[in-house]
Amino acid sequence: MLKEEIAKRAEIINKAIEELLPEKEPLGLYKAARHLIKAGGKRLRPVISLLTAEALGKDYRKIIPAALSIETIHNFTLVHDDIMDRDEMRRGVPTVHRVYGEATAILAGDTLFAEAFKLLTACDVESEGIRKATEMLSEVCIKICEGQYYDMSFEERETVSEEEYLKMVELKTGVLIAASAAMPAILFGEDEKVVKALWDYGLLSGVGFQIQDDLLDLTEETGKDWGSDILKGKKTLIVIKAFEKGINLKTFGKGKADASEIRDDIEKLKECGAIDYAAKKAREMAEEAKKRLDVLPESKAKEILLELTDFLVTRKA
Repeated sequence: MLKEEIAKRAEIINKAIEELLPEKEPLGLYKAARHLIKAGGKRLRPVISLLTAEALGKDYRKIIPAALSIETIHNFTLVHDDIMDRDEMRRGVPTVHRVYGEATAILAGDTLFAEAFKLLTACDVESEGIRKATEMLSEVCIKICEGQYYDMSFEERETVSEEEYLKMVELKTGVLIAASAAMPAILFGEDEKVVKALWDYGLLSGVGFQIQDDLLDLTEETGKDWGSDILKGKKTLIVIKAFEKGINLKTFGKGKADASEIRDDIEKLKECGAIDYAAKKAREMAEEAKKRLDVLPESKAKEILLELTDFLVTRKA
């Protein structure tokens, strides 16, 4: 049921990508800019935007460009993150800088960034809503950069607190999901109370989503670069709790290790309770997020949003 509802709305976004984000001249630049966005993805952020519009009793078709602008910003961050992290694969395909070179990848990311704001102007709503949405998305992009900087700086520090980690995740991941939920309310001129509740819903959901992402990095069956966060020396909530308990992770920050070494470290994380702690924290975030949806009237779209919140913190891929 939930997967079908997500897929139905994701297809709306995919059609909008074909229509509103075409490949054009210079072809090399636009092929690079479309490389990741056409490689797939769940489209969860724009799907949240469409669902929020529906739950507000509005015509989601009027704000499809705004939903796509969120996805465009998301892909812009992925292109630049992959360059900074020197990652080689994303969504099952080689990263943009691997295929097109680092300079073109930077330009591709910059192009996506600019296109996101151009898309916002195409929404069929009052100009004041577009102005406020543009202001919010600009602030969100600044916060994402702040979050990325914190994440990078944490790798150079001996210790990071849980509070610092949660703040970093709010900025790096949470604010864009918050924008996904709140932007339709802003565009349609809803009351500030509604906007704030939806923002908080997205922010809490986003933090839970990122914690679950950190947990999935430790799951061998996901098909991702298993254990890459440990090898890169990322101070996730799981690692922070383990270090607080005095656990020594042999592969932490090593860059490379064989599978048996990674398994040994993950077993330590299980035994010390760090993995269970993080999973519990993600579920708590989801429960808090769902309470914020009380601001919405009862509807099928609201039910889907509630179910989607649980999915964000329990998904297996």
